[in-house]
Amino acid sequence: MSLELLSKATDLAPALGGGVGTVVPGHHLDPAVDELVGHGVDVVFVADDKALADYRAEPYARVITQLAGVHHPSAVLFGATTTGRDLAPRVAAMLDTGLAADCTDLVVAPWTRRGAHYDALLHQIRPAMAGGVLATCVCPESRPQMATVRPGVFELHTAPREARIETVPIALEPTDLRVEVIDRETSTADVGVTDADVIIAGGAGCDASSWPLVQELADAIGGRVAASRAAVEAGLAPRTLQVGQTGTTVHPLLYVACGISGALQHAVGMRTARSRRGQPGPRRVHLPLGALRDRRRCTRRPAPADRGAAPFILSPAVTRQDPLRDGCHVAHQAVA
Repeated sequence: MSLELLSKATDLAPALGGGVGTVVPGHHLDPAVDELVGHGVDVVFVADDKALADYRAEPYARVITQLAGVHHPSAVLFGATTTGRDLAPRVAAMLDTGLAADCTDLVVAPWTRRGAHYDALLHQIRPAMAGGVLATCVCPESRPQMATVRPGVFELHTAPREARIETVPIALEPTDLRVEVIDRETSTADVGVTDADVIIAGGAGCDASSWPLVQELADAIGGRVAASRAAVEAGLAPRTLQVGQTGTTVHPLLYVACGISGALQHAVGMRTARSRRGQPGPRRVHLPLGALRDRRRCTRRPAPADRGAAPFILSPAVTRQDPLRDGCHVAHQAVA
């Protein structure tokens, strides 16, 4: 996620009239610093201290706000990850500035309202009204302009340059260390959706009895399970597995949607996904060929006599006014 933000920051920085810096808090940070240098950063601020070894919101926020007070950045970006969503609001409050959350795009452009004109403001684009519209947020007065960005929405690219490494003095308040990290657990269900090459997604057309078939299909072809917003709201999957414009942007080589109606927010979110490997152009698009069948038949585990036969019959996709909620849609693009 940090490398994605750096890639976007190198595009935004010239229009904002500055360079690109990144803050690396933690302990024993040499490997992390080496990885950042080749992605367009001009200066790496290294905050290396034993007190920062485990993430805690208060000491991390203290380090970032102190740096912002010294260097006065025009914009500060965070990933809309579990950590970023916890840290960014605290930093924004300490800096007395605004924060646009869960952005899907960032653009620098002029802005005029009520006689006030700004040549270069950071336009922070995010879904609003339950994902029904895209809102553009600006912060014309307060600085820095701050946003959290959903993972996977920006294409990763390299921009090698000579980066300056600057060690940051650590000056924490006693109250910053009042939280003690006792243990940290990571669920394997929360890892791998963004980077998966094969994704099997279930939607509102599935129910509790058929949802295990989605998992079985994913297991059978080495894919990851994902879900539409409707499936998440129905309690079939955790929100961490939600994909599309109102969830996580993903970059699969093969995407199979089971029982998903193809609502605009889901379709647009999947259509704009770009290759995480950096090749030009979309790797997966909506195609004129697809498969529409009952999702119970599509996702069943084939009997031994059936194995080796084509599980789907591809036919020209039909545009419907009322989408087939109980269907199975396959979008696939061959990779040379």
